[in-house]
Amino acid sequence: MADVAEQIWGLVGPYVAAEGIELDDVEILGGGKLLRVVVDADDPIGLDRIADLSRGISRLIETDDPFPGSYTLEVTSPGLERKLRRPEHFQKALQSDVHIKTFKKIDDEKHHRGALVAADDDGIVVAVDGGNRRIEMNDISSARTVFVWEKGAKPGKKS
Repeated sequence: MADVAEQIWGLVGPYVAAEGIELDDVEILGGGKLLRVVVDADDPIGLDRIADLSRGISRLIETDDPFPGSYTLEVTSPGLERKLRRPEHFQKALQSDVHIKTFKKIDDEKHHRGALVAADDDGIVVAVDGGNRRIEMNDISSARTVFVWEKGAKPGKKS
């Protein structure tokens, strides 16, 4: 399925770029029954824009037809807590809070939560427990940003 995802990336990438949108990710899930295309932009992407992109992407895919059988196309934005899978994802998330799971223990931990302070093609650095922890890309089993809710004043209370 990775080859199909790359084929979809090649089809969809130029189209969304021409629309002024960034292709963030392509995932094939559910044994090939769900195609998730994740798009991003500097400004929020509204539902009408997502619907337009979905129709255009669907036409592109139907013309090339890389899927055997039926599938569901989902076009979405990354959301508040974003999956981090590619080096570019990590570079865009610098200074964000992240939760990283690793295949093996690094500094006696498989779960690493902290601020993402550096990222390159080979690995990342997360500020954990007052120190920096280097994690190689090959050691990451999953990663995502963590949205931190800021506690505000209660409604009706004067500051």
